Amino acid sequence: MSNSLNQGIERRDVLKAGVIAGGVVAGGSALAGCAAAEEGAKEASATASIPLSTVAVGGGVVVADPPVVVTQPSSGDVKAFTAICPHAGCLVSDVADNVIICPCHGSKFSAEDGSVIAGPASSGLAGAAYKVDGDTVTFG
Repeated sequence: MSNSLNQGIERRDVLKAGVIAGGVVAGGSALAGCAAAEEGAKEASATASIPLSTVAVGGGVVVADPPVVVTQPSSGDVKAFTAICPHAGCLVSDVADNVIICPCHGSKFSAEDGSVIAGPASSGLAGAAYKVDGDTVTFG
């Protein structure tokens, strides 16, 4: 009798394990589908564009999504950098006189190459991919 009881318990345990494993696989597939959809949405919003005419010579435009700062150090010379300050992760706020300014702790960066002009940031802004097509700057 103990032999048939053990077989019954084992069969129930196996069935329970199958149901749980099936739920995990199905749940994992659903989560993977959500992650893929979310990643696609990020990729879709990761590219943006602005009119070049909005980027003043010696100035720039800060875009929050994706976080990019587009500058024009001299007429027709367009540059793009990440708009995230490497010191504390703040979004830079302004570009004036070819200087990119972080409002959080006062770091300043060159609008020509993203290098540090004044700390506390110890490294410059990384370059960002961009393309100029007529009066449109596309980046991200």
